[in-house]
Amino acid sequence: MIRVPEVSEIDQHLLNRRMTGVSLGLLAVSVLCVMLALALMPESYSIVEHSISESAAQRVEGVWLARAGLLLFGLAVLGLAAGVGSRWGVWGRVAHRAYGVSIISSAVFAHMPWEDVPYDEFEDLLHSIASFAVGMSFVGGVVLVGLRRRRPASWVRALDGVAVIASVVIPMIMFSVAGYAGLVQRVMFVIAYVWYGVEGVRSVWPSGVPVVSRPAD
Repeated sequence: MIRVPEVSEIDQHLLNRRMTGVSLGLLAVSVLCVMLALALMPESYSIVEHSISESAAQRVEGVWLARAGLLLFGLAVLGLAAGVGSRWGVWGRVAHRAYGVSIISSAVFAHMPWEDVPYDEFEDLLHSIASFAVGMSFVGGVVLVGLRRRRPASWVRALDGVAVIASVVIPMIMFSVAGYAGLVQRVMFVIAYVWYGVEGVRSVWPSGVPVVSRPAD
């Protein structure tokens, strides 16, 4: 026997889809901001050597666009955590909400500048704490969501694995390979953007789940 969803369930489903759609839009704008922010950086900035956080650093002109990108990224993840409903589970949503808050915090509390100018050391410390929380919450969130999946496609499981491995390995590479921290960190951001983008799309258009429309009045 097929159970027909209640009207309230349909309303909640539509609300979740809209929330997820808005979040995907914020995610796309965030990517554009982070990319275009490079055009505002001084000549001493290197995409290979300097990180995305440094493009939003203290006492550097033109950092507003990179900070806006990080802020939108955090808001997008918070929106996704609300829009996916029960797919991520309670603890999965908590972990990804922590990720969103941590990303926003990394924009509010800016990284130290790469140039030899005065800066607020305490603010840089807060940025480092927020960045550490970003990595930990992302790994925990991906693992928790992955454990809830039921017969996922092989590419979905592979993406989960790549996201977790990259989040653990890339920070170690950043600290051990001098001069390439910016390039390596960007790989990690791309993976995070892709993971959240895929999760958002799969929430809006889940395979094998029919979309129930409300009957016309």
